[in-house]
Amino acid sequence: MPAVPSPISPDELVEGIGPGANIAVGMANGEPHEIIDALERAAEAGALSNVRVHQMHALRDRGYFDGRYGTDLRLVSYFLSPSTRGHAARGEVDVVPAHFSEVPLFLGHLERLVVFAACSTPDRHGHVSLGTNAEYIAPLLGRVPVYLEANAQMPRTSGRNTIHLSQVTAWCESDYPLAEAHPAVPDARDLAIAEFVAERIEDGACLQAGIGSVPNSVLALLKDRRNLGVHTELLTDGFVDLVEAGAVTGLNKVRTPGQIVGTFALGTNRLYDFMDDNPAITMLPVDWVNNPRVIAQQPKFVSVNGTVEVDFLGQAASEMIGGHLWSGSGGQADFARGALFSPGGQGFLVLPSTTSDGTISRIVPRLGAGQAVTTLKNTVDRIVTEYGVAELRGRSIRERTHALVAIAHPAHREELEREARAMGWW
Repeated sequence: MPAVPSPISPDELVEGIGPGANIAVGMANGEPHEIIDALERAAEAGALSNVRVHQMHALRDRGYFDGRYGTDLRLVSYFLSPSTRGHAARGEVDVVPAHFSEVPLFLGHLERLVVFAACSTPDRHGHVSLGTNAEYIAPLLGRVPVYLEANAQMPRTSGRNTIHLSQVTAWCESDYPLAEAHPAVPDARDLAIAEFVAERIEDGACLQAGIGSVPNSVLALLKDRRNLGVHTELLTDGFVDLVEAGAVTGLNKVRTPGQIVGTFALGTNRLYDFMDDNPAITMLPVDWVNNPRVIAQQPKFVSVNGTVEVDFLGQAASEMIGGHLWSGSGGQADFARGALFSPGGQGFLVLPSTTSDGTISRIVPRLGAGQAVTTLKNTVDRIVTEYGVAELRGRSIRERTHALVAIAHPAHREELEREARAMGWW
């Protein structure tokens, strides 16, 4: 086994970053805090030139998000977060529209690309894992210069997210807690939506659940199911609950049978402890996990994701609020497409029927000017509000319109019907 190089300081590590570098940084807990701290110190000292940081779902607010370093250090985001969306609205962050599955492809075409990522401490053989992550970083391991930060509190996981330290350009050590994300408390509307989804999920289904209280609530209602599988972009505490309830075996999966598959995890320390050295957990690159062709091979695949607005055509807008980008496409369309071709598959997009004050319907005749379509009308399967399920797959626009108006808030149905008649779809 090759010798393991000694760790160096974060400031020494970033000295290797030359002009025009493109840095792929791990998302969420995959961000190496101390390396990025050192990168900002280098920018403050004027040691960087035309460096771009490419990252999804950044959890920490960073100085370079606000454009203070000009072209010397700037963020390119493929999925916004609370830390970045305000900066994006002010033009301080560059945003690249992308399906999550395609991000490794986009990164792979960049010149002078390097990787900055957090990892576990090395095992006795010198191997480290990306821990809670694989996502777009794992496909780059071994292809570009890799700079790692071994966090003593990062869980060690297995899958295609490991590398021997002899293969990295440089690494450093750190010790800090991982960021936690506690599930939002569902309200009555969330629970009603979750009930409609859960009652349609059978034993033996393979699950993907996105961010939000409704997907979490759906998982909470599946503890009495058996032989469920997990093939998900995001691993959360809800999946731990299902495993502990005896609902998950993965025996019905065609790909990775018996394995709980994810590409990144974000939850509480309970989730991270569950993942640590757990042979049932397999963290795989996002270009495989989110590949619709792979998803389609899993029988009875169920995808549950949130959306913001749906029009009579069935177009789902999931990433903009108030005319501003709020998040990104993420993997929603990847999983919707895969579920469409899965034998017995179902793709659920969930949303409350109105805004929180009830004044604006989220079921609309047509999307507003400038609204981004996240999941195409040809891909959308089932739309769910607290008033029911609209099954759109294979239905005409007239049939879709009737189904969507039926799950709109009663206070808005008359106006929606009037609009539908004027459009010739009633």
